[in-house]
Amino acid sequence: MAEAKTNAMRMLDRGKVPYHMYTYDHSDGKIDGVSVATKVGQDPDKVFKTLVTKGSSGGYFVFVLPVALELDLKKAARAVGEKSVAMIRVDEINRVTGYIRGGCSPVGMKKQYPTVFDRRVEDLPAVVVSGGRIGTQIEVEPAALLRLVGAATADITMEG
Repeated sequence: MAEAKTNAMRMLDRGKVPYHMYTYDHSDGKIDGVSVATKVGQDPDKVFKTLVTKGSSGGYFVFVLPVALELDLKKAARAVGEKSVAMIRVDEINRVTGYIRGGCSPVGMKKQYPTVFDRRVEDLPAVVVSGGRIGTQIEVEPAALLRLVGAATADITMEG
């Protein structure tokens, strides 16, 4: 039986953005990005995680970056014109995005928040992001994905 489509997949379909879906076994509880990249047989440099922050002005911002790298909060704040941004609490993720921790996709959130991808995405022929649930990843052409979610790119990681 085919798995039900996630909201992220429905949004990609609606936007006529082709994608390839990967599924992985998460029964071992390992849902961190590097483990997921290994499970779907992809280079961690092309597998991106989705992080949600709240700015000092009260707005939410989404940052998408390679799974092995850390978000630089100062660079992230600069990228969205905020004085500062802070990670939202795990118990806020579902209320804010409609997704759960480990299954948060930059596509198909409850609301379309300002989104910034790490600039490294510009050099990739394909990027892999969460498919909108734990156990599902989707591979997409970066320019099409950025267009669909109205995302910008910037240097937002610790190591630049």
